[in-house]
Formats: sequence, C-alpha cells, structure tokens
Amino acid sequence: MNPPKTDARRHHDPEVRGFASDNYAGAHPEVLAALALANGGHQVSYGEDAYTENLQSVVRSHFGATAEAFPVFNGTGANVVALQAVTDRWGAVICAESAHINVDECGAPERVGGLKLLTVPTPDGKLTPELIDRQAYGWDDEHRAMPQVVSIAQATELGTVYTPDEIRAICEHAHAHGMKVHLDGSRLANAAATLDVPMRTLTNAAGVDLLSLGGTKNGALFGEAVVVLNQDAVSHMKHLRKLSMQLASKMRFVSVQLEALLARDLWLRNARHSNEMAQRLAEGVRAVHGVEILYPVQANAVFARLPHDVTERLQKRFRFYFWDEAAGDVRWMCAFDTTEEDVDAFVAALKEEMAR
Repeated sequence: MNPPKTDARRHHDPEVRGFASDNYAGAHPEVLAALALANGGHQVSYGEDAYTENLQSVVRSHFGATAEAFPVFNGTGANVVALQAVTDRWGAVICAESAHINVDECGAPERVGGLKLLTVPTPDGKLTPELIDRQAYGWDDEHRAMPQVVSIAQATELGTVYTPDEIRAICEHAHAHGMKVHLDGSRLANAAATLDVPMRTLTNAAGVDLLSLGGTKNGALFGEAVVVLNQDAVSHMKHLRKLSMQLASKMRFVSVQLEALLARDLWLRNARHSNEMAQRLAEGVRAVHGVEILYPVQANAVFARLPHDVTERLQKRFRFYFWDEAAGDVRWMCAFDTTEEDVDAFVAALKEEMAR
C-alpha cells in the first residue's frame, strides 16, 4: 500500500540539535511505530481501550502489583492531579524551593489544584528530613495550611539524584507525621539509569505513595501518567483527572507510547544515552578554563557558570537557556537523540567563545 499523500511540509532542519531542553527532541522512532500500530479501526474512548488496559500490566511489572496508571496529557497535569489526590482543600505540599511545581508550572498547583506550596531552600535541589521539618508543623493551627504531602523530584530540577536510602528516609519521616509522599518522575528513568536500579527501587520499594511518571522527556511524543502506588492514600482519581482537564478521549495514543517505552528497555536505553551525553559534555566543559560546573552531573543536565557575553554569543550558535541570568548560570540538557558529534561541536564552540 502506498503511503497517504499529505500537504504537510517540513519546516525545520532535522539535523539541528541544541542543549536547551530534552523537550526539544522529537519522538523516538519506536514510539512513532507504536502510535502507527495503535491507529486504525475503532477503540473505546476515555481509557476503556485495549492499549490502556495492557499498560496496567506493564506498569505493575515496574512498580508492583498494586500500581495503577492514569495516563494524562503532560507533566504539569500529572503533578496537579496527583497532588490533589492526596490533599484536602486546606492541604499544603512541602517541596524544594527549586522544585518544578514551584518555579515552572505557572502556579498551576496553587491556582488549579487549590494547594499551598510550602517551599524549602536546598543547596542541591534535594530535600532531607531535617529540611522538611522547616515546614512540617502546625497541623492543628487553623490559621496555617496543613502540611499533608512531601513532593520530591527524581531527578531534581538541578540535575541531582536521590539515592534509594535518601528517598526511604524521607518517606519514613513524612509518614511518621501522617503525610504522603509524591515523586515528580519526569526524569525518573534518568535517575534509575544513573543508579543502575529498577524504577521500583526509587518508588514503591522506598515508600513513595504516588508518582508522576514521565514520558515526553524520554522519547514520547506527548503523555505522562499518574501512577498510584498506595491505593489507600488516594481517592477519586478518575474524577480528579477529568476535573483537571487531563482525560484524553483517544487515550490509546497516550497509553501505547508509555507501553513502547516501558514494555521492554527503551526507557532505559534512552535515559542511559542522554546521561552519557551529559557526562561527555561535563568532561569537555571541565577542560575549558573559566567555566564552572555548579552541581554534580548525575542525570542528563549540566549546570554551569560562565561570562555573560560568552553565553550570549554561544546562544547564537546553539540553543540553551540561562538558569540565573544575573549570576551567569546556564543549563545544558542532553536528550535521547543527542550525539557525540553534537557534544563535541558544542564544547569546541564554547572553547572558541571563551578564547575571544
């Protein structure tokens, strides 16, 4: 059969890649093939399809027999739905000051979810029981939003990674105070690849109650999932997902992408590759005099400080963002499709601009 004709045209150079975000990458070919496989014919809408049903068994193979996945459109939606599921109307969420839910979601947890975020400054993006205690108080004070959830990100917004023991300590501490634990896992695959452990080791085995499972940053076209690990911790997930405008009518096209990533090892291959490219980038940058790497490179992000004028010139050659423009801090992200040639070309350009 000949492929269908289309009037669509390519409007970009597919050979051009930058270091601005792993969201800039396209979809992995295996994910695109899975989407084509799920297309054609009719399937029941709103999650009653064969692909969403099969996704449940795939998710349980990673996160245990009680895990249940609720596919959603995007990461912010996953976080907002998940946090609503474990809070009352007067509830609050303790998180790092640098957390994505605090700095990069346009206030959605607070404005859409109706939650209060209680933030804690951290040196490396990671919470500890001691840092949590800065906000874990006042449960009987009707004048203060009640801390009900601790939300951590794995990997963090600063590219750092929690060990299983660190997550377990947080969960034990939070549960002792009657709080639940949510994990923002938009880059959970990268953390698991770094530590060379299954994703369950960082989630249900450590005591996490529910997580936002990432797909987009690791090769999906779109789509994430809320994965409930502790069924006793949540209620009315289906209603919350719909209320939050995260219920996909043609859900099979979200579910099949997550299945393509998780059913075998695509999630791990993609994450390992992007992590390796970040390590290659960090090694190259360390050899450039005058450039400082700010945090341990433990996933697929490199944070650095360099002269402001160098950054502006380099941005004309490669796309990337300031992290803190006043301080001269930048973030460089690697993706599943970043190549060694991409990294080496960027390091060479950085050397040239630093030498000017």
